[in-house]
Amino acid sequence: MSLHVPLKDSTVDLIGVEEIALMKKDAILINTARGPVVNSEALAEALNNEKIAGAGIDVFEMEPPIPSDHPLLNAKNTILTPHTAFATEEAFIKRAEIVFDNIEAWLAEKPQNVVS
Repeated sequence: MSLHVPLKDSTVDLIGVEEIALMKKDAILINTARGPVVNSEALAEALNNEKIAGAGIDVFEMEPPIPSDHPLLNAKNTILTPHTAFATEEAFIKRAEIVFDNIEAWLAEKPQNVVS
């Protein structure tokens, strides 16, 4: 499950004990949205008890560095990145292509993605 939601009152702890209990044992949870969307303690407990297969977390309740006692630091089958999952070579190349395409379109007086 890959999460892509904004952080609002209605999305805090969107994924908690009850939601994790509904997941299949081979589920992998990916959170690149916002940290508070997932209850870290519930997720760590599920991972350590092998209720789900794994997790990839790029966002936390607070910006890295996270405290040394954060429950996900020692959770089984977990990959943690310090809010840098966007920083791949492919992503940089794609962003550069988009910038150049937008400059060319603007110079041709055909701007893209116009908001009025």
